[in-house]
Amino acid sequence: MNLFCNDDNFLPIALPSTTGYDYRWVESIKMFEINIPNGKVLYNPTYFDKLTSDYYLKHLLANSNNLEPLKTDWRLFEKEKLDAINFVNIGWHHDSIKMYCKDVFLPRYSAWHGDSDKPYTYSGLTLSPKPWYTGLLEIKKKIEITANTEFNSVLLNWYRDGADYIGWHTDAERELGKNPIIGSVNFGATRNFQIRRIDNNAEIISFPLSHGTVLIMMGELQHFWQHAVPKEKKINTTRINLTFRTIK
Repeated sequence: MNLFCNDDNFLPIALPSTTGYDYRWVESIKMFEINIPNGKVLYNPTYFDKLTSDYYLKHLLANSNNLEPLKTDWRLFEKEKLDAINFVNIGWHHDSIKMYCKDVFLPRYSAWHGDSDKPYTYSGLTLSPKPWYTGLLEIKKKIEITANTEFNSVLLNWYRDGADYIGWHTDAERELGKNPIIGSVNFGATRNFQIRRIDNNAEIISFPLSHGTVLIMMGELQHFWQHAVPKEKKINTTRINLTFRTIK
């Protein structure tokens, strides 16, 4: 099932009644509330306007190497080569994991920022947070009001183009607590964010995350639904996703 948006007022127009999912616009937080079995999603594809989104995207990639954030071929900096770039605001790195006794680099760049005492472990990686930068704190403060919670850390994933992706997983690590609230912010290329039932992989909901979109996952969702950002070969531009979390 897909969620599409009307160009005039961004109302979801393709939620089939047979699914039993209901949704409503919540004016106080400027979000659509979508109720699904064992979870809830808040969604607004134009949460940040284009000017604001452009500003943050450039700042997230700002560097002192005089490399144009949106024109550079960042695939030239695969693996350890990324360490040669002095990013001004974000501590980007290219992580690798052990698979079949080999180091395999993930198909995306990433960074972890947050409170100094909040490390995070996922996929066998333990990340120590870099300090908050002003732009991240601005975004955090805004979506904390929407999510009605306080976040103390953020995982940033940088998808250089449509060949970068993240596979099916849940954000259900012990550090995140029983029913974590995950605040997702998207800048750059539009990519499909998919969730699927763990006990029925055929039940999939697809959300297009465009430039300035905010999507917040709530309730028991992490225990009953997986999520992923699949490859999209036709996309040749950069996308950065920020997922704000609360490490207990």
